[in-house]
Amino acid sequence: MSDDNGEGNSRSLMDRIVHAIGGEPKDQAEMLELLRDAQARGIFDANTLQMIEGVFQVVDMRVRDIMIPRAQMVVIERDADLKALLPVIIESGHSRFPVIDEDKDDVVGVLLAKDVLRFTSELEGNRFEMANVIRTAVFTPESKRLNVLLQEFRTNRNHMAIVFDEYGGVAGLVTIEDVLEQIVGKIDDEHDADEDQNIRKHGEGRFSVRALTPIEEFNSALGANFSDDEFDTIGGLVMKDLGHMPKPGESIEIMGFMFKILAADSRRIHLIQVMTSAQDAAAASD
Repeated sequence: MSDDNGEGNSRSLMDRIVHAIGGEPKDQAEMLELLRDAQARGIFDANTLQMIEGVFQVVDMRVRDIMIPRAQMVVIERDADLKALLPVIIESGHSRFPVIDEDKDDVVGVLLAKDVLRFTSELEGNRFEMANVIRTAVFTPESKRLNVLLQEFRTNRNHMAIVFDEYGGVAGLVTIEDVLEQIVGKIDDEHDADEDQNIRKHGEGRFSVRALTPIEEFNSALGANFSDDEFDTIGGLVMKDLGHMPKPGESIEIMGFMFKILAADSRRIHLIQVMTSAQDAAAASD
């Protein structure tokens, strides 16, 4: 009964939008324009529109676009004792950690911080053994679409997956929070206060860059020479060269750098993929 009512309510909302605006959308682009027009008419608020646009963006994005790269993974070695791993858990503030054997390409499982807590009590008589608490790691290819990954997270009740590249090596990791942030926006907690990373490397010659990254910072990090006389941010520079408010998936080459819009709404660009060579750009589109 409740499912039918929910479906009916959703259909009713769309009927009201179509009736208010006129005409039915023929494709995704027209659907978005219809929804933006509806929001402008006050049928629903801007936050709702942003989340709807986020859902469309997730369909077009892949795991490699948002993953935490291998070099930035916080890992725990399989033979680590309680004394060695507790500082890592406390200082990072993470709840899940890849457990590695000899190197980061050899992920043997996942350790949950909550599984370690009971061993920190003096009343706990059991001795900590990694083999008794380690959980099975979930792996996913970097080319998987985010909407597919999100469905797998929900179905299997997983919160983190280890990302592997085309050669089977570890490329990074991705969490359900990373995916949800593409829909609802940045989810901050007390451990995110110092995380102000505008540029993240995802492989040789491939980066994700926040649109609000200052051009001076971009130049310094990627060895570019863009002028900041007219625009302060890399998003402003890209939008100026495109000549319009871009949609996710649009690309442009500027001074040898390939820029691809990963996330944007009707008002601003949020996230950009940057390739440092045409060869890298071609490989990423495969």
